[in-house]
Amino acid sequence: MATYQNIFTRVAVTGHPHMGPDLPDEDDARTGTPFHSYWLGKIGNAQIGPIYLGKLGFLSLVCGLVAFEIIGLNMAASVNWNPIEFLRQLPWLALEPPLPEHGLSVMPPLNEGGWWLMTGFFLTTAILLWWVRMYRRAVQLGMGTHVAWAFAAAIWLYLVLGFIRPVLMGSWSEAVPFGIFPHLDWTAAFSIRYGNLFYNPFHMLSIVFLYGSTLLFAMHGATILAVGRYGGEREIEQIVDRGTASERAGLFWRWTMGFNASMESIHRWAWWFAVLCPLTGGIGILLTGTVVDNWYLWGQEHGIVPSYPEVYTPAVDPAKGG
Repeated sequence: MATYQNIFTRVAVTGHPHMGPDLPDEDDARTGTPFHSYWLGKIGNAQIGPIYLGKLGFLSLVCGLVAFEIIGLNMAASVNWNPIEFLRQLPWLALEPPLPEHGLSVMPPLNEGGWWLMTGFFLTTAILLWWVRMYRRAVQLGMGTHVAWAFAAAIWLYLVLGFIRPVLMGSWSEAVPFGIFPHLDWTAAFSIRYGNLFYNPFHMLSIVFLYGSTLLFAMHGATILAVGRYGGEREIEQIVDRGTASERAGLFWRWTMGFNASMESIHRWAWWFAVLCPLTGGIGILLTGTVVDNWYLWGQEHGIVPSYPEVYTPAVDPAKGG
């Protein structure tokens, strides 16, 4: 059985600069002169460039930069433009959504949520333009559009948190602030407010797919690394041959646990697990406050949450009052 030299045997992947195939696209200008990086060659292909940006990519970057600048300047203003305090407090700084009294107003005062709305518009535009660019590039290259749809799953969760659920709740104040710790604080307060999000069945599914996808990706990555000396990254070439890295990888899992995925199906398993994580998470967030007001009480009613012993006089649930 032949052995191959590849990146896992510490041979950098280098070669003559390649501009990529010619594509039937009038707007197919790839820019930049390709060059090689020694250190990037240690972890991947050493060639950098060319890059295809296109009109959609350019507009996406512009909108993203505008959103980034609005967030940064508002955070800087909140510490009186002090650069030292800006860096020291950066993890705690936030750009907050509009106040509850403004409801779904599209023109609240700038310092009472207007900047947040403006940022959301530009950031969402940037993300959606990037999605269209990603989809078009895949089609032009004759690829499947699986990457774009996986990205769309993440966009779904983003839109639920910042747009769809606030609209259904009738107030932008329900949305997530822009900031590192502030958005984590929002998550904790959101869970407490609605009776512990851990009892939300869609949150449970989201965590299952989160942990499951990490396990599947780790198992597959480890398997290919383990057969890298036999050219394991050449999966498709080896899929029907005997004595290859692919057969050894399949035998390992069949002998270990009685079943093995194929070189194609393992990627479908991992793709679905990863995609279903934000999809189910978004559904769980969407139902919170719109359909279910208290997940703890909902869990008790459906027999998935234990009833704790009463230590103090039980409080009357206002939602069940007459």
